[in-house]
This record gives sequence, structure tokens and C-alpha cells, in this order.
Amino acid sequence: MSLRNSSLRNSIRLIAALCFSLVAGAASAQSIEAQFRDWLAQDLWPEAQRRGISSATFNAAFASVSPNLKLPDLVMPGESKPRSDRQHQAEFRAPSAYFQHIGGVVSGGRSRAGQLSGVLSAIEKRYGVSRGIVLAIWGRESGFGRAKIPYDAFEVLGTKAFLATRREMFREEVLSALEMVERRGVSPRAMRSSWAGAMGQPQFMPSSYLKYAVDGDGNGTADIWKSEADTLASIANYLAQHGWVRGRDWGFEVTVPQSVSCALEGPDRGKRIADWQALGIRRVGGKAFPEHELRGEGYLMMPAGRFGPAFIVTPNFYRLKDYNESDLYALFVGHAGDRIMYGNSEFSGSWERVGGFDRGDVAAMQRELERLGYDVGGADGLVGFKTRRSIGEWQQKNGIAPTCFPAGDTIRRLR
Repeated sequence: MSLRNSSLRNSIRLIAALCFSLVAGAASAQSIEAQFRDWLAQDLWPEAQRRGISSATFNAAFASVSPNLKLPDLVMPGESKPRSDRQHQAEFRAPSAYFQHIGGVVSGGRSRAGQLSGVLSAIEKRYGVSRGIVLAIWGRESGFGRAKIPYDAFEVLGTKAFLATRREMFREEVLSALEMVERRGVSPRAMRSSWAGAMGQPQFMPSSYLKYAVDGDGNGTADIWKSEADTLASIANYLAQHGWVRGRDWGFEVTVPQSVSCALEGPDRGKRIADWQALGIRRVGGKAFPEHELRGEGYLMMPAGRFGPAFIVTPNFYRLKDYNESDLYALFVGHAGDRIMYGNSEFSGSWERVGGFDRGDVAAMQRELERLGYDVGGADGLVGFKTRRSIGEWQQKNGIAPTCFPAGDTIRRLR
């Protein structure tokens, strides 16, 4: 057999295999589409009907909607886990990376603070939330409404309720989305969302829209896609309904002497700010804590342990975490809000270079700490406050100067 004939036959086999793969893939997609349609009719519709959703609303919501198999975190029929574990959130990177684009939120917030002064004054009076905070969330979530929100919400929520790892959660959200159409008069095709189903300029899930979206411009509707006033009022209402404390700040950057353990971090280890001050903790730049804050409770927060800036935060910091549970998100919003309002400069403390590990490394370390009796808040690969202080406590017990953050040597010793 000649080399040329052999090469030709190999090429034919390759083309045939490719064609078979494409045909099989198309058949699989058709099968999933059929299963999706059956699920809508036999499973979701009966539940929607029990909740008072009309057939007209249901059919309009899912008209021309097919499962989007390109979304992350889907488990295909017959499989037991997602095909990709690629991370989609910035929180999985080194903490310093989270703040790279804060300047755009600050400059955008300052310009809009002037343009929307009347709206923001009314919101502050009604909800007690600083305009800087509201603007920072708006900028962080959707670039002040300029970010593309590319997905049809029913496509995303329907797909995830059918195929995602958290089906029950998304099932409730798609039913809430149907309630938005049925009871709040929202057009289904106007409901644009992110790949995770968060909608509009404040990035509300449908259940949050039903609870917290409000009419900020007085036209009788809560339009979080097109109305700036509705968006800002809805953000402020969300925080107020979660317990925002009127008149308190979110927190203060501080210096923490070595005599104060970084393992004292956490919302369950609060002290009066005056008591933290008595331990030697000071605001950066020689500033004094406001007199009224000294009497209130504060909490040590060190998102990178001894490798980054430190903060004494108030209960309002945790209201920002209600909006997004990441420590870094809440810190970004609080810091950006300060800079929008007061022209504050960047953090005084520096972020040191930490990294060289992935989420799997952190999860392995957490499992070992759990085996040793520490409460890390779950072996999820995320470096939350319970993981940080557990690292610090383990370091202290083993004669290591506590840093309260995973680094190469700590990860190696705890795997």
C-alpha cells in the first residue's frame, strides 16, 4: 500500500468520525430539546398553574425558548456532574485582582452623583442608604446600565431549572419569573439576564425582584432594565429591607498590631469599636473613629490575612454581603462608595502577591483542617473568614507566626 493511499484512507476515516460526531451531537441536542419540552408540560406547568399562573403567561414566557447547552454548571441527562469545573467568579483569584477596575466605578459614580442628585437625595431620605453605596453597587453590577445583559431570562432559568446542579433553586426562580409576568406586568422578552439568571441593572434574581424592586420614578412600574431611578431605589430598598443601619458607616481601614491576632476575625467575634481601639487598632492616616461609631459593634476583617489591608467593619458591611456574599465584593462596594463621596485615595495597606494555588488546593487544605477539628465553614475551596482564622489558629498552635491566609508552605503542610 502506498503512503499516499494510506494517508487518504486515514483522512476518510477522520472525516467519517467527525461527521458521526456531529450527527450524534445534533441528535443528542434534539433529544434534550424533546425532554425539555416534556418537562415544561408535565412538570413545570402543573406547578405554575397551582401558583395561579395562566396558560397565556406560561406559553408567552417559553415561546421559542430552547435549552441553552452552552451555559455553565449543567448536568446533561445520564451524567452525574458538569462537564467543566472552570471558575466563573473573580473571587477565586488573588484578592488584589478584584480591585483592578475600581477606578471606572468611582469616576462613573462621581459623574452620576451630580446628574442624579435629586433622585439620590430622595432615596437617602427614604431608605437611609448612602448615595455612594447605591452608586457603587449600580456601577459594580452593570457598569451603570452600560454592560450588555445578553440572555433571555426564561432561556437561562428554564435551562438551569431543568439541567443545573442547583435545580431546585432555579425552579423557584423560574416560577418567580412567571409571577413577574403574571402579577407585575413585566414583558417576558424584556427580561434580560446574565448567564446566572440575574436580571437588569441591579442584577436581581426574580425572587429578589418580587420582594425588593420598587418604582423610583413614579410611573407605576419597577423597571430595573431601563429606569435609573427604579434601579437605584430598588438597590437601596434591598439593603434597607435586609437591615441597613441608618447613620452608620460600612467600615474603616485600620492598622492591626502584631499583638492582635488575625484569628479574631469574623462577624461572630465582634467588639465595641472602642474596645478594638483599646487593643491598639487604629484608623489609617491618623484619623479618629467617629464618636458615634465608637459605641457601636465592629468586626475585624482581613480579606488577605496579614498579606493585605485590614478593616474594622460595621453591621452594614454584612448587609452588603447580603447583596453578594463575597467579602471582596462588599469591600469593593464600600471602598468605591467612599471614593465616590469623599475622594478617598486607594487603600493605605498594600496587597502582597499571594497565589500559586487553585480552588482544589484550598479545598484539600480545608479538609485537613476539618480533620484536625477546625471549623472552616465547609471545604468549598473559598477562602472565607472561617478558613482564614482557622489557618491562623493552626499556625499559632504550631509555633508559626499567624498570617491567616493560605500560602505555598501552608498549603503543602496541610494537604
